[in-house]
Amino acid sequence: MSKIPLFKDPESWQGMRNAGQLVAKTFDFIKEHVQEGVSTEALNQLCHSFILDHGGYPAPLEVGFPKAVCISRNHVICHGVPDKEVLKTGDIVGIDISLRLEGWYGDACRMFCVGTPSAKAQELVQTCHQALEAAIALVKPGVFLGDIGFTIQSIAEAKGFSVVRDFCGHGIGRVLHGAPEVCHVGQRGQGVCLQEGMFFTIEPMINMGTYKLRVLSDDWTVVTQDGRWSAQWEHTLGVNAQGCEVFTRSEQILCQTPG
Repeated sequence: MSKIPLFKDPESWQGMRNAGQLVAKTFDFIKEHVQEGVSTEALNQLCHSFILDHGGYPAPLEVGFPKAVCISRNHVICHGVPDKEVLKTGDIVGIDISLRLEGWYGDACRMFCVGTPSAKAQELVQTCHQALEAAIALVKPGVFLGDIGFTIQSIAEAKGFSVVRDFCGHGIGRVLHGAPEVCHVGQRGQGVCLQEGMFFTIEPMINMGTYKLRVLSDDWTVVTQDGRWSAQWEHTLGVNAQGCEVFTRSEQILCQTPG
């Protein structure tokens, strides 16, 4: 495993706060545009302009992704490529925003509902959000990454959902993706032990059906193997002496689900 960097200087924490808050502000800006009849490409262009106008740069463009943000609808698990197809009432939509600001990276995903989705789709979105928040509540020095995976898996499977195995959270900071890997399934007391100064993401992807997936011919878009729907939430955080600080938390309402 790659060495896990530890960031304990105030400048690093402030850099991550700034990057994380730009991610949050981009979500707060775009949420009113996630409506029936709006194309995912239009949402991408709005996010792209907002990020640039606020001094940031979309991280997906640095790794060869064709658009500034990933937008994943319904049965798309992650890395959905924005296009001209428009949103429809009942859709659930995950927007994954990652960016660089003054050399620091922020990364988060938020789910949006278009109109009122089915009760099962709403439960999926809400369960995924609950699992993320429960995992964040555990984070502090001395906790194991396996504890985080166990908690997410337990919450999802108790509702009859499955947790994607092929993608995980990751270390972040001066690079977008680094050590440690943060798996969303696991066993208590296993894996890396958290230390003060670690920066990483937690980003569970939870499916209605099987956790198995396939990648489309564009080599980016990841969909569920059985065509059933998927949800993802994500935050970037840092481990401090008391617990953790969530850099991408919005000052506005977080959960964009009905009720």
